[in-house]
Amino acid sequence: MEGKAPLNIYELTRTELTELLQEWGQPAYRAEQLWQWLYEHLAADFEEMTNLPRPLRDHLARHATLQPLQVLEELVSRDQLTRKFLLQLPDGETIESVLMLYERRRTACISTQVGCPIRCDFCATGKSGFRRNLTAGEIVAQVILIARAAREFAPADARPLTNVVYMGMGEPLLNLDAVLKSLRILTDPKGFNLGDRHITISTAGVVPGILRLAQEPLQVRLALSLHAPNDALRDQLVPLNRRYPLAQVRQALQTYFEHTGRRITIEYALIKEVNDHKAQAAELAELFAGLPIHVNLIPVNPVENSPYRPSPPARVQVFMEELERHHIPCSVRVRRGLDVQAGCGQLRSRYLAQSSS
Repeated sequence: MEGKAPLNIYELTRTELTELLQEWGQPAYRAEQLWQWLYEHLAADFEEMTNLPRPLRDHLARHATLQPLQVLEELVSRDQLTRKFLLQLPDGETIESVLMLYERRRTACISTQVGCPIRCDFCATGKSGFRRNLTAGEIVAQVILIARAAREFAPADARPLTNVVYMGMGEPLLNLDAVLKSLRILTDPKGFNLGDRHITISTAGVVPGILRLAQEPLQVRLALSLHAPNDALRDQLVPLNRRYPLAQVRQALQTYFEHTGRRITIEYALIKEVNDHKAQAAELAELFAGLPIHVNLIPVNPVENSPYRPSPPARVQVFMEELERHHIPCSVRVRRGLDVQAGCGQLRSRYLAQSSS
């Protein structure tokens, strides 16, 4: 292993970690101890692991890392409720992660890809292009980094994070193998022990991924980033729609519900005078009639050099009332961290622009 990059230890499931330590001549219970340090105590240094023998700690320090992500920048919102991290990966690529604090929740929003291949017309991440998928360990490492940051806000008897949303940079269902492995690690009852139902996976409408996720023995929540109630407009805003039009997406969601019995969240970014007309709300209601959904209305985050602007409160209210008139449950998501560029991809886009200038 000499000369190789250190192992990102968060790449390993508990079984894989046990196998590795057995290769190193260690008994199985050492892997259990190490697993607890990683995911219960959130250790940031092997020196903290005082019940591991010194030779093992030294070996781990030489061949593995607990810090696979470098924090390039951390921004804290004026209200102190949002913290955004610009993180550098071992190969120099950058991603974003966010900690959002609510009255009873501490939520990590994490990335699954470097950039995004979906190229939504109003999204800063899409405009920066796609570089590569993240590994499972790079996904898990984001959660652990944010959990460490969240500890100061958590009650002493509670886990630092209550929720994780796969809603950062990238399309999770185009990196589903890594996403599923990260879920197995984070939900392991002997480690981080995050409940399935406290995890949300977002998709722009990757039909094969939705159908595969429906077959998985998971209780995670599914969110569809919709943003338009018809194919003509969605082709413009979400180019993936040309490959998987709304009829296919609607059928995939129906199949997902039949297999899981779980309500689906519809994420709808409201753009002034583009997709926020009353008639479009009625279209949206008709599209999902008979399917248990909840619509999250989100005034779009302003993006530099973009013509799109967030819908004003009066238009948001009319849109919401029309959905409610059609008996569609909905709510307006409180926008967080605008002053720290918490919209997906904004901080990274600024960093890339500065780096190239």
